[in-house]
Amino acid sequence: MTIGELLAGLQGAAAPLGAMPQGIGDTRAAGVVYDSRRSSPGCVFVALRGQQADAAAFAPQALSRGAAVVVAEGDPPAGLENAWVSVGDARLALAQLADRFYGHPSGSLAVVGITGTNGKTTTAYLLRSIFEAAGRPCGLMGTVVYGIAGEERAAARTTPEAPDVQAMLREMADRRCEAAVMEVSSHALALRRVDGVEFAAAVFTNLTRDHLDFHGDMEGYATAKRRLFELLPPGAPGVVNVDDPRAATFLRLAGRPVTYGLRQPADVTAQDVSLTLQGLAFSARTPRGPLQIRSPLVGRPNVYNILAAVAASVSLDVPVDAIEQGVAALGGVPGRFQLASTGADDVTAIVDYAHTDDALRNLLETVRSLAPGRVVAVFGCGGDRDRSKRPLMAAVAARLSDVVVVTSDNPRSEDPAAIIEDVLRGMPAVERSAARRAERVPEVHTIPDRREAIEGAIDLCRAGDVVVIAGKGHEKYQVIGERVLKFDDVQAAQDALARRRARQRVT
Repeated sequence: MTIGELLAGLQGAAAPLGAMPQGIGDTRAAGVVYDSRRSSPGCVFVALRGQQADAAAFAPQALSRGAAVVVAEGDPPAGLENAWVSVGDARLALAQLADRFYGHPSGSLAVVGITGTNGKTTTAYLLRSIFEAAGRPCGLMGTVVYGIAGEERAAARTTPEAPDVQAMLREMADRRCEAAVMEVSSHALALRRVDGVEFAAAVFTNLTRDHLDFHGDMEGYATAKRRLFELLPPGAPGVVNVDDPRAATFLRLAGRPVTYGLRQPADVTAQDVSLTLQGLAFSARTPRGPLQIRSPLVGRPNVYNILAAVAASVSLDVPVDAIEQGVAALGGVPGRFQLASTGADDVTAIVDYAHTDDALRNLLETVRSLAPGRVVAVFGCGGDRDRSKRPLMAAVAARLSDVVVVTSDNPRSEDPAAIIEDVLRGMPAVERSAARRAERVPEVHTIPDRREAIEGAIDLCRAGDVVVIAGKGHEKYQVIGERVLKFDDVQAAQDALARRRARQRVT
């Protein structure tokens, strides 16, 4: 494909605002990039305007590396007129160019997009397991990994930029995948990273407070999430958690709505739910008859995740036996209610990605309903992110835990002590009146160093207690200032548990 042919596909707000520069139309297109450092001879460099900088400033570097043309918003700087295409929306242009360059790979895959605040990752893993059980090789793009034909790569972000999305979809199609499951973040939707993807179905899990530092308010956050349903082709199923307060707005956008839930009447629901620390079981009622669900996943939130995956699978005509087998086959998801302890430990340690007040509430309610002893919660809040959720998370932890250890998450550029102070503002004041003494008041500790906090929490445990380490889940790093340090909550917990066992043997 020539650059002229590639640019001819730009439409709407991405259409060129003027004539294409002479002399470049017949050049063979070698790629579409958005980072000047990834430019190479014959590529198209799309300059995006970000929150911190305008990539158009790096156009000279892209051209010096061989880029044939720059696509950007605004007029060209002096001297670059013969290598510049102005468009009204560079992000839309990037999405359209990437989709066209890679040959619209989503058209040959059954792509399921999943959006929502909580549950995206587990629902994605469930759907992949179901497709695979049905004999349909399935790619995965999400927060934890990018999976293609049995190969898994660490994920840099939940939903990457459009050229990376399209390149992975192309690789999935070329490597004989028949389906693909994508977690679609609100950032990706607002920034048009999945424009051009042909979705076979979309899933909305729920909407709770998160990312307000980017979206401004909950309405802006909801508007971004709704874009996934706006991108659905006519007749494609839109799967909606009908128990969520914002369900109606998503259902109105779905040309073929499919509902799931536990509290409201729904197309797909659960009956006779059994929950233990070893897993869950229930009968799923669906338009295609009942399914018998058995899963090693734990807790009521995972009932919702399984219902979402079942509803999407049923709507895409996946065989019922494959749905049951696929759900049962998924043993767990990294960093999602992940057990760090073993049968040799006298306490249970659970690592989870919960980093919002709603996710932490779901997690702690699940643990409290199943724990034989006390609940010990370890959590922090990320720096340079929505500060308003910090006291909200503290209030949840205080209400549902017997012991709370407040620590650092990824403080980034913020002072960890200042973040902890923000968190502690949400802790209820401890009143010593006779009326209050009768109520459970959590024991609160602050240990800024996360490794020390995890070890301290496990040291505080009595036999039978459950330690919940929340916030980072699958992440293998901690961001402190400008440093990215190796850190793994699961490994830190296992090290602390080993030391606990060693002390018990000595005594």
